[in-house]
Amino acid sequence: MANDTMKGLRRTHYCAEVPQTEQEVVVCGFADRIRNKGHLIFINLRDRTGIVQLAFNDETNREVFEKAKSVRMEYVLMARGMIRKRESINDKLKTGSVEVAVEELRILSKAETTPFEVTNSDKVNDELKLKYRYLDLRNPKLQENLIMRHKIAWAARQYFYENGFLEIETPMMMKSTPEGARDYLVPSRIHEGKFYALPQSPQIYKQLLMISGYDRYVQLARCFRDEDLRADRQPEFTQIDLEMSFVDVDDLLETGEGLVHRLFKDVLGVEIPLPLPRMTFADAMNKYGTDKPDTRFGMEIQDISDTVKDIDFVVFRSALENGGSVKAIVAKGGAATYTRKEIDKLIEHAKGIGAKGLAYIRWADEPNCSFKKFLGEGDFEKITEALGAQKGDLVLICADRTRLALSVLGAIRLICGKRLGQIQEGYNFLWITEMPFFEKDEETGEFVAAHHPFTMPMEECIEYLDSDPEKVRAKAFDLVLNGTELSSGSMRITDYELQQKMFESLGMTDEEIEAKFGFLVDAYRYAAPPHGGMGIGLDRISMIMCGAESLRDVVAFPKVQNASELMSECPSTVDEKQLEELHIKTVLSED
Repeated sequence: MANDTMKGLRRTHYCAEVPQTEQEVVVCGFADRIRNKGHLIFINLRDRTGIVQLAFNDETNREVFEKAKSVRMEYVLMARGMIRKRESINDKLKTGSVEVAVEELRILSKAETTPFEVTNSDKVNDELKLKYRYLDLRNPKLQENLIMRHKIAWAARQYFYENGFLEIETPMMMKSTPEGARDYLVPSRIHEGKFYALPQSPQIYKQLLMISGYDRYVQLARCFRDEDLRADRQPEFTQIDLEMSFVDVDDLLETGEGLVHRLFKDVLGVEIPLPLPRMTFADAMNKYGTDKPDTRFGMEIQDISDTVKDIDFVVFRSALENGGSVKAIVAKGGAATYTRKEIDKLIEHAKGIGAKGLAYIRWADEPNCSFKKFLGEGDFEKITEALGAQKGDLVLICADRTRLALSVLGAIRLICGKRLGQIQEGYNFLWITEMPFFEKDEETGEFVAAHHPFTMPMEECIEYLDSDPEKVRAKAFDLVLNGTELSSGSMRITDYELQQKMFESLGMTDEEIEAKFGFLVDAYRYAAPPHGGMGIGLDRISMIMCGAESLRDVVAFPKVQNASELMSECPSTVDEKQLEELHIKTVLSED
């Protein structure tokens, strides 16, 4: 039998928005749960707002009752009836005190048995859920996430509109330029052998808009980066992208602060205190071992190089003699939780991320020190006093190159903080400022640009660009929330000669500069206002505000680890005719 149609009926209410008073309603949605009590049938009808109970009685309307008996899970239904009070109230539902006494039921579409139960999809493996993503997206939790993401985007737009920003679209197909990640390339059919690139960001175009006089630009921009994936990265993502003229760093940070304050207040009803705290990159690395620290708990990294410099322990001595340092963290109360076996797991983890190992002091009833035999009289007391360690604590020590020791203890700190339950609930925002302008390549030892080539160095550091790159700090900053980087931004170079020097520092010849950035270089010849901007990850901030575990939970159709989409099975092969039109031949590797 053919499905019913909607002819003659129109939905009056969403399921979770039906009135609490007696009146006729028409609701539509999916059959979520069905209970047949013999003479009574109850169907939970689900739409994006929630659930309302449909009630059927074989004594009042036999024909409708028989139709309700044929309904199965996930059927698409339309029901007309009167709102009435329920006999048994369900406090878990917004509509739990009322139900619809159905007078007319239409089955708009029938469903086969689904590969998993939609409302219990959290118990299903990810691969199956992603293969049937259109079913998983019916799950109320995912729907709540995508609705919240919509609210975040809406609130962001309202904030920028109210503050004089213009929303301007920039091209999705552009010239391939070096911006730090690998481009996704689009072959041109018309221009044989030439390619467009999908934008890693609208960086160049928004700077050109500043040169053109559009002094406040914003865009919810789609960006694409062909790089290896991880939990908080997708090959395509959205960023709240902005650029401003006639500003400096403080203006940009205040604008970013106003945005997050607005988002959390409007969407979550949470008041974020302003101004947000700031920390220099150097301080973040020294205290937390990372430029995106989670500041919801302490356990800061401490330097005990001076304290242990006279101890005849080869691990400490070797690190110090080679220009490194000895760093430590104190896990308060950690001795009870961390047995020797668990400490060994921490040591193995440290080795897995580059350390030679970890020294430790586990101070339970009696202190157990892994390097006890190398300690002289009073050395133990000197170390514990310097660190503020007491009975019951666990001390973890890394002696190595300073940068490595910091990064290792930064990672161990997060593991210990989580294991000991020290990470508090809440939202800890932090600006990381004065980012290094250059970073040292570990393999070559050479300094390379740490940011895109348009980043402005701090004025007092310009003199060191050639003589001492390590001293150069950038007018660049990141916004961090609970250990997740939400945003990166900077002031931009507007001086033509300085911009040339930056290109040269990237190892680009005059010919390469002209080929890749000639149009931008030419634009600067006609004057550019001081400007800067940032991009705030919409996916990432949505993930945190939704309390989601992964970006997949706030993206409608996400990619998996190998950048494929399981539902549509893309990327896929194309026929030879399409390749011929694009002047392309594919050569598969023997691997």
